[in-house]
Amino acid sequence: MSKEPMILINHPLVQHKVALLRDVNTGTKEFKEIVSELATLMCYEATRDLPTEEVEIETPLATAKVHMLAGRKLAFVPILRAGLGMVDGMLALVPAARVGHIGLYRDPETLQPVEYYCKLPSDIAERDVIVLDPMLATGGSASDAITLIKKRGAKTIKFIGIIAAPEGLERLQKNHPDVQIYVAALDDCLNDHGYIVPGLGDAGDRIFGTK
Repeated sequence: MSKEPMILINHPLVQHKVALLRDVNTGTKEFKEIVSELATLMCYEATRDLPTEEVEIETPLATAKVHMLAGRKLAFVPILRAGLGMVDGMLALVPAARVGHIGLYRDPETLQPVEYYCKLPSDIAERDVIVLDPMLATGGSASDAITLIKKRGAKTIKFIGIIAAPEGLERLQKNHPDVQIYVAALDDCLNDHGYIVPGLGDAGDRIFGTK
C-alpha cells in the first residue's frame, strides 16, 4: 500500500460519477445517491491496507484456509452536514464501523471554521478513523476536525473527499502530514467566496435540497 500523502482515485467509474455530480442538471435524489456510491468506491480504496489473518472454515465441500479482517476497528467521522451524505456508502462495506459526528461551519466573513458539535465513539483512540467531507476547499474544517480527533487520542487517521482545491490540500498536508488523503478530483482553485472552481457548487445544499 502506497503511503503517499495524497491519493487521487482515477478509476473510470469514480470519474464518471464525479462528472455527474458536477452537472448542474443533476437533481437532489440522484446527487445524493451518487455521493453515496462514490463513498463506497472510495472506501474500497482507502481500506486496501487493512490487515488480514488466515483462518480455517468449512465450505459445503471441504475445509479451506481463508483470509479475514484481523479485528481492526474502524470509525467514520463525517463533517456535518455534507459529510453525512457519504456515511451510508461507507457503512455498506464496513457495517461494524462506529460513526462519530463533527459539526463545523465556515464563517462567511473570515472563511474560518467554527465548531458547534463534536460527538465521537468513546473508544475512538483504539480505532482507525476515516474523516468524511465531499469538498476539501480551504481545508480549515478538515484540519480542525482532525485536530479534535487527535486530541481524543486517535493515532491512525485518513481523510476521504470527493473534490479538493489545491489550497485545501496544501493546508491539510501542512497541518497533518501524517494523514493520508483520498480524493477523486483535484480542481483548479478557490474563488473569492471559498468555493472550489469548477467544483460542483455547495455539496450540502445539493445533497439535502436546500439553498
